[in-house]
Amino acid sequence: MNHRAYLTLAIPLTISTMTTPLLGAVDTAVVGKLPAPAYIGGVAVGTLIFNTLYWLFGFLRVSTSAFAAQANGASDPDKGVLALCRPFLLAVTVGVIFILLQWPIEHAALLVISPDADVSRFAVEYFRIRIWGAPFTLMNYVILGWLMGMAKIKQALCLQILTNVLNMLLAILFVHVFSFGVQGVATATLIAEVSAFVLGVFIVWKASPFEWKFPSVQSLLDTHSMKKMFNVNKDLFIRTICLLIVINMFTAKGASFGTEFLAANAVLFQIHYIMAYLFDGFANASSILVGKSIGSNDKELYKKTLTLSRQWSLITAFIISSLYTIFQEPIIRLFTNLPNVIEISLQYGSWLVVYPFAACFGLVIYGVFTGATEIAPVRNSMIYATILFVVIQLMITPTWHNHGLWLAFVIYTIGRSVFLVMYTPRLNKKILHSKELTIS
Repeated sequence: MNHRAYLTLAIPLTISTMTTPLLGAVDTAVVGKLPAPAYIGGVAVGTLIFNTLYWLFGFLRVSTSAFAAQANGASDPDKGVLALCRPFLLAVTVGVIFILLQWPIEHAALLVISPDADVSRFAVEYFRIRIWGAPFTLMNYVILGWLMGMAKIKQALCLQILTNVLNMLLAILFVHVFSFGVQGVATATLIAEVSAFVLGVFIVWKASPFEWKFPSVQSLLDTHSMKKMFNVNKDLFIRTICLLIVINMFTAKGASFGTEFLAANAVLFQIHYIMAYLFDGFANASSILVGKSIGSNDKELYKKTLTLSRQWSLITAFIISSLYTIFQEPIIRLFTNLPNVIEISLQYGSWLVVYPFAACFGLVIYGVFTGATEIAPVRNSMIYATILFVVIQLMITPTWHNHGLWLAFVIYTIGRSVFLVMYTPRLNKKILHSKELTIS
């Protein structure tokens, strides 16, 4: 494993994962051309609700990728099938529950965020359409995770690119040609999500490295294996709750400064998502390689992956920060043409210059831990960082307002990196000093 081999895996994964934030970014950019900031605010609140719902179960992609990579490294077709079917069953169940509970979810979310009347109206329009895509979105997480874990990167990339191109074209058509407004944006995303599922099932069937043989109910619900999956997913679930606490507190506090601040922060947060997902491609590469090293009992591959992960996290941070510094205003103008929102975004956008360096280790080394299915350190680092954010945000936003909010977020991001890196020696000891690499 060298730099070229690592990048051969990481770059397609980066392009693939980059398409995920584009769903929210396209929605924000399309409504950002409409005549009032309430449109951006409504979509921002609606997107936040779905990020909350879906990110709680984002482990479906992460853990599926790790277990699939380990099955791939061990060349075990039975484990490969089960790595897809078990989380698939969970995804369907949770998605249907979301649809059944849509009314209490909607009211609880608006009660917590408390946007003004216009923003709330647009958020409701957005939510009531997109909620019907919940089962498909969660099943898409499983499909993508499985394709990545099986190192079917080209197929995963094609699936996400086609999905997002469809979303972009439909969003522009529905909003700027048919004038459907926020409902048009939500409908475009819903159609894209359902289409991705149909195409994804076809790709999995065709791209599988082995002949499909559906597992028996007994093997599917094997107590030991299900417990292992739920233990990994439980810690990822807690990690996601911490992430959502921070994002929801950030959005709610930004909303308290006014609709234009909410809109500007929404634009900057979409840019932040794109930055984070650039790192996520490298994290996925590290996760796949570490999972493969465990499946094939290759300790040298593990050591080299860890070294490359550290090096490329810093290189990527420098590239992202430099590009954003140079093109800050043009990037912001891609999302909105409202003068006041642009002005506020530029005023606070300098925090995103710092963000890549604050986030790089936490976002990339995270992939090493998930590939090893050692998730407790990831959980703990997020708990500590979230406590840090809550304390600092409460202390400094009364005086520094939106600058204080962004400072608290950057410090939280640094905490994610520092606390997780502190666990790396323990992981190295467990993996490198064991006689045989095993899935814990």
